[in-house]
Amino acid sequence: MFTYEHILSFNELETILYQYIASNREKVIHMRARDLADATHVSPSTISRFCRKVDCEGFAELKAKLKIDLEMDKKKNIKSSHYTFAEFAEKAFEGRFEADIQEISRLAASSKSVIFAGSGSSGILAQYGSHYFSGLGKFSTYMSDPFFPVYDDLRETTTIALSISGEHKHTVDLTGKLKKEGSRIVSITNNKDCALAKMSEINIAYYITEERHHYTNITTQLPVLYLIESIARNMHALLHSR
Repeated sequence: MFTYEHILSFNELETILYQYIASNREKVIHMRARDLADATHVSPSTISRFCRKVDCEGFAELKAKLKIDLEMDKKKNIKSSHYTFAEFAEKAFEGRFEADIQEISRLAASSKSVIFAGSGSSGILAQYGSHYFSGLGKFSTYMSDPFFPVYDDLRETTTIALSISGEHKHTVDLTGKLKKEGSRIVSITNNKDCALAKMSEINIAYYITEERHHYTNITTQLPVLYLIESIARNMHALLHSR
C-alpha cells in the first residue's frame, strides 16, 4: 500500500513511521494513534499528516488497509520452483523467443560494446550479463545508477535494459540517458505494455505470473537468465562465423 512515490515524499519523521509500520503491521492494526505515537516518538499530528500522504483519511482507514494487506498476504501461496520453471520453459521450447534472440544477438555482435542496465534484482542480473558477455568475447559493462554522468558518443554500443515491470524509474531514466547519447536500446521485461518496451528497438516480454511477498517482488528471474545466456551464445557464434 506504500508506493514508490509515497516513500519519496516522506520527511524524516514520516520515514520513521513508515519503517515502524512496515515492520510491525500485525501489531499496528491493534494500536491506537496515541500508542503508535509513543512507540515511534512522534506527535499525533505527524501521524495524521502521514495518513493523508498515503491516501487515508485517518489512522482508522490506514489500519483497515493494513489489515486487508495482511489478509491478502496470508492467502497468497508462493509457487514452487517447478511451476515457475515450467511456465517459462513451455514458451522457450516452442521457440517463441528465438527470432528476437537472433536479432538482439546480431545487434550485439555488430556493436563495439554492450551496456547492461538494471536496478534491484535486475541490477544483479545486469552485472551477471556484463560478465557473461565479456567472457564470450564482447566487452560489456553494467550500470545501475540513474545519476551516473553519461556524456559520450554511444552510437556503437547496444544497451540491454532489464526490468520485471519495465517501469522502474531508475532504469527508465538511465536507459533514456543512454538512448539520448546514441546507444541502441533493447529490453527484457515481463510484458510489452511498459515504458522500457516503448523505448526499445527490440523488446522480449516473457509473461510470467508476477509474485509478491509483502512489499518485495519475488517474480522468478529464470527467464531473464535464460535469455541473457541465449543471446550471448548466439552472439558468440556470430562473432566466430565471420
